[in-house]
Amino acid sequence: MMQLSLPEHTPLQPGQSAPGRRPRLLVVDDQPANIQALHRVFAADCQVLMATHGARALQLCRERQPDVVLLDVQMPGMDGHELCAELKADPLLRAIAVIFVTSQDRPEDETRALDAGAADFITKPFNPTVVRARVRTQLTLKAQSDLLRTLAFVDGLTGVYNRRHFDERFLAESGRAQRTRSPLGVALADVDHFKHYNDALGHLAGDDCLRRVAGTLRACLRRPTDLLARYGGEEFVCLLPDTDLAGAIGVAQLMEERVRSLALPHPGVGGCVTISLGVSAGCQADGLVEAADKALYIAKAAGRGRVSWVGS
Repeated sequence: MMQLSLPEHTPLQPGQSAPGRRPRLLVVDDQPANIQALHRVFAADCQVLMATHGARALQLCRERQPDVVLLDVQMPGMDGHELCAELKADPLLRAIAVIFVTSQDRPEDETRALDAGAADFITKPFNPTVVRARVRTQLTLKAQSDLLRTLAFVDGLTGVYNRRHFDERFLAESGRAQRTRSPLGVALADVDHFKHYNDALGHLAGDDCLRRVAGTLRACLRRPTDLLARYGGEEFVCLLPDTDLAGAIGVAQLMEERVRSLALPHPGVGGCVTISLGVSAGCQADGLVEAADKALYIAKAAGRGRVSWVGS
């Protein structure tokens, strides 16, 4: 039996683990018999998702983030080449490995698939042993790529994503929000009176406080598409795709409550460590971060340890 035990895909927050998580494959073919044949090959070792047309496959890629797509070429509506092009054009999906599994067997067919961004090309009828070996190779390569990408995007102190990764994801999600007219939520969080905390307890204690706060904020996120990053210093930012203002406020309020419930003593000001949060949301991403920053300023001016918001 093929043994495939690989790390979770990139949208999983860094620092979390997914022990035992099986690789996730998406099989796309308009013939159910072909889907069932591939399902039998991989069902014991992988999570197998299935789609019979390109539009449904694209939706599953966005929702479930498969590691590998096994893709037929000839399908009604969006064919395999068009679907591959859509995946490679999307910054959030382009890391998914695409393997064409098709009855087309001419050299020019394989060349066209590879030029479209496919990682491999398998002709039907396929040999199950060969398919397993090809998929194993792509899963290994993707796991290594995901690990390197995650290391480059993680803040060394807190273990959450860094500002660079937030900027890239925000750009990608902004474009998607504009295309689909779906709301995008942003929350900025700042540890209240953090300089006083450092002055009273020292920088080592301050670093530990930031790690505790970061872990608590991250635990408030429930979807793999939600993102928490260290924005700078004692400030964190949360990106919430497909989330309106009410939903973003709800997440921010949960974050404020959970950090307060840590009951970390704050001798610099008395009481415990708290955070202030500013929230914004909308379908037009331009100005969302600035609006959240303005709301954060309002929360601080109102006494800190609370949530304020701007948006519609």
